[in-house]
Amino acid sequence: MSDASAPNLEVVLGDITLSNPVISCSGTFASGIEYGQFYDVGALGAVTTKSFSLQKRQGNPPPRIFETACGMLNSIGLQNEGIDDFLNNHLPVLKERSIRPILSIFGENRTEFEKISAQLTDCCRYIAAVELNLSCPNVEKGGMAFCAFPETVKEVTATVKKMLNIPVIAKLSPNTGRMDLAAEAARDGGASAVSVINTLVGTAFDIHTCRPRLGNVMGGLSGPAIKPVALAHVYKLCVKKIIPVIGMGGIFDWEDAVEFLIAGASAVGIGTANFVDYFAAQKIVDGISRYLKEKNIDHVKKIIGKALH
Repeated sequence: MSDASAPNLEVVLGDITLSNPVISCSGTFASGIEYGQFYDVGALGAVTTKSFSLQKRQGNPPPRIFETACGMLNSIGLQNEGIDDFLNNHLPVLKERSIRPILSIFGENRTEFEKISAQLTDCCRYIAAVELNLSCPNVEKGGMAFCAFPETVKEVTATVKKMLNIPVIAKLSPNTGRMDLAAEAARDGGASAVSVINTLVGTAFDIHTCRPRLGNVMGGLSGPAIKPVALAHVYKLCVKKIIPVIGMGGIFDWEDAVEFLIAGASAVGIGTANFVDYFAAQKIVDGISRYLKEKNIDHVKKIIGKALH
């Protein structure tokens, strides 16, 4: 391979084709507009928006973020201005910049997912895919996460897929047990891929005040501390070859990203690293390309799943 030739970074996840495997994680990159002042976010494989609900949501009481050893706890509570805000204020700017985002949505029940989808039918051509945040509580099931109930995962996925007829990604939680069953349900409902993993449940306390560090007591742990756990979940899911996987959880540099690809992930999500280094995702794209070139590998697909053989 000559120095002038660059490796092909294109990846395919079902009916989703990305120019490279690096995706920003929901909730860590807004809609990509703000990061656009630092670099061309269109150079990423995809930008995932924060999760939008049907109506405006205030989120959890402060404090909502606490730094931990090798990571952070967050208890934002899915604060957002509602899907109308995305359609009226975010999407027009993304269209101007020729960025087709992965739109993350969530609802408190299946009906809310349907109502959000109904508002998206006229703008599907501007959206690369819809990510269903199935890690959020389902009020019809006592507040347990949607992905704890495979049949519900299948129903919600199938409903959104039928209404929008664009690629659907199911975001799954590691806190609910059998992730493989949820992945199978998402596949059977028509999902193109699953995002694995969301944050781990955690908490922290101030030993001087004896009070919790988070206003909601419990929060989600992310960052390098969870990488080995995330990598194991991705590997176990990819071994079963159920559905393409977007691997995430503690990826901070290109070496981390390559590990997830080797473990079977077809793409990788960059989350907490965006808070530490605005250029993290861009650097990871460049690092993967350099790695492949140094190894004389002409296409990234040749390392995806190498650990599974």
